[in-house]
Amino acid sequence: MIENNVKNGMRVEKGLRHIAFIMDGNGRWAKKRGMPRTLGHKEGVKTFESIANYCAEIGLEAVTVYAFSTENWKRPKDEVNALMGLVEQYLDDFSKKVNEMSVELHMIGDMTVFPLSLQEKIAKVEKLSLGKPCKLCVAFNYGGRDEIVHACNALIAQGKQHVTAEDLCAALYTADIPDPDLIVRTGGEMRLSNFLLWQAAYSEFYATDKLWPDMKPEDVDAAIEAFYKRSRRFGGI
Repeated sequence: MIENNVKNGMRVEKGLRHIAFIMDGNGRWAKKRGMPRTLGHKEGVKTFESIANYCAEIGLEAVTVYAFSTENWKRPKDEVNALMGLVEQYLDDFSKKVNEMSVELHMIGDMTVFPLSLQEKIAKVEKLSLGKPCKLCVAFNYGGRDEIVHACNALIAQGKQHVTAEDLCAALYTADIPDPDLIVRTGGEMRLSNFLLWQAAYSEFYATDKLWPDMKPEDVDAAIEAFYKRSRRFGGI
């Protein structure tokens, strides 16, 4: 199912278009080292960039990462502020090296809660990256239930009296992006945590005890190898 790639040792083939990552364990990674949780998140951003680039290089059409949920606002204020700062820094860095990148950035979630300056920066960077071969979706201020409610309200605003599954898909943040074939969760937990609830209906699930900052391309390879050993029947026999 996987052919060799001179640069990376593997390349995905048919049946695997989109991997989504629940990036869990940044805080625990830092705590194990006697560091503040915020430094764990900073290290997690480095891992995110490395893994996203690797996924693009091996031929995936889309990658989604769960960066900040609608529930994460409950965290300590200093941690939330640090996460906001990391996103701003990531956007600044991305814009400087966009020509070297292989990913088309999409920030998915409710962006309206952020300052207008940040919303404009997001829109600018997304526009700069258009046309890249791999769509990179960063779920920020994102919740699966919130997304479905947002989509329903958008359809109501359009005057819809009857809604089909196709209508709802087109109103989601991920419209025009294939559903994830594989969802990878780090940190040893076994739950979706309100992530891509509609889109994950037939996704394969892979969990690893590795904390997110420790993830390497070979760990992605292991998840892909496991995926290709599965039999996906989508409700059939």
